[in-house]
Amino acid sequence: MKVKQSIELSLTGIAAKGMAVGRTSSGVVVFVKDAVPGDVAMVYLYKKRKSYFEGRMEKLISPSPDRISAKCSHFGVCGGCQWQHLSYPSQLEHKQEEVHQNFVKIGSFDFPKLEKIIPSKSQFNYRNKMEYSFSNSRWLTKAEIESGEVINRNALGFHKPRMWDKIVHIEECHLQQEPGNEIRNFVHQYAMDNGISYFDLKQKTGQLRSMMIRTATTGQIMLVIQFFEDQPAQRKALFEAILANFPQISSLQYIVNQKANDSIYDQEVILHAGSPFIEEEMEGFRFQITPKSFYQTNSLQAYELYKITRDFAELTGNEIVYDLYTGLGTIAQFVAKGAKHVIGIEAIPEAIAAAKENTKRNKLSNLSFISGDMKKVFTDDFIATHGTPDVVITDPPREGMHKDVVEQLITVQPQRIVYLSCNSSTQARDLNLLTDHFAIQKVQPVDMFPHTQHVENVVLLKRIHA
Repeated sequence: MKVKQSIELSLTGIAAKGMAVGRTSSGVVVFVKDAVPGDVAMVYLYKKRKSYFEGRMEKLISPSPDRISAKCSHFGVCGGCQWQHLSYPSQLEHKQEEVHQNFVKIGSFDFPKLEKIIPSKSQFNYRNKMEYSFSNSRWLTKAEIESGEVINRNALGFHKPRMWDKIVHIEECHLQQEPGNEIRNFVHQYAMDNGISYFDLKQKTGQLRSMMIRTATTGQIMLVIQFFEDQPAQRKALFEAILANFPQISSLQYIVNQKANDSIYDQEVILHAGSPFIEEEMEGFRFQITPKSFYQTNSLQAYELYKITRDFAELTGNEIVYDLYTGLGTIAQFVAKGAKHVIGIEAIPEAIAAAKENTKRNKLSNLSFISGDMKKVFTDDFIATHGTPDVVITDPPREGMHKDVVEQLITVQPQRIVYLSCNSSTQARDLNLLTDHFAIQKVQPVDMFPHTQHVENVVLLKRIHA
């Protein structure tokens, strides 16, 4: 079979990055954009890989019973959502199946029945954090290109998938509650009206570079704008206009970043107006969220996730608990009342500083927080100093735990491990290394991100006694 041809294909499953997958009559695997399982479609094969083809849907012949109309006008272009055209019950089924398949194929271990995935309380407007990019190189539709008209190329939105230098301009996004769209559109219109330049990704020129909007269930709003060129007068006028139109913004901050990438973790964040943080609330606890803070982006579902974690930990009040990759210490504080002492470890110093401050504000005295590289901190000497943990809670980044951390868990032999993950494939890999010493007791998927392929998963392991 050759590339650059069209074939009729029945789609039967879900693949990575939200693609649907099918097999030709000869058994060749094809991954297809914009399709859902159950579709029958004409598919154009545009790329050949070693063991599969990639294709895009040219014509829908017979729609899947699970196919629905996408709510967003930008769906299929911006890349922010992959599954708006798939019914929510079907999304949940495929996420649950992904966890199951990763545990079977990657983990190769026995595990109990997978608990039914917990759906998100909201399928839209659930994100408390959105990040947008400014660019003077807006992505254009085919019709715009062929029109021959002069089109303003300034855009504020998301990077076009597989086009690092193109931004899809966003009019309305359904992932964050208002006034998220109103703020973004206002900033864009003001910049256009007042000649504030947009960042040129290739030439490395221009003022406006990126924008972050954070909201909290307390009603507080944070706006952080990142600039490349430093133009104080235009910046001040922009900020005055923003605050005049959105007085509910409780934290307005900015960054002047002239390095190659727009990561803010090594940058100074400057407070223009309001507070340097916003606050999130959960069961009476208050958590300060700064521009650099990691906090679960679905606040309501984070509460469900943390309750599961606390239940799995089975704390009686007598346990020493280690919370690895603690971030702001939200989980550590959430479980602290049920433990003797909780020690949180996190690589980002600013996060540890915020965790300590939050602990004081929440009047908790049985927590300690340590900053450092996990594989270098979580050592025999550290355990000798802080005590052997009875329970370990670990919530690593997508790449999972370093092998040295896994080996240390085996050496330490806590009674229970609660492993949270946003990537069940690396989680299954790590669990495979642990299951000679720990038995998997419970597996609970949680949907944190509707309309995407991402799924959170919580696993309880108990030590196997000799």
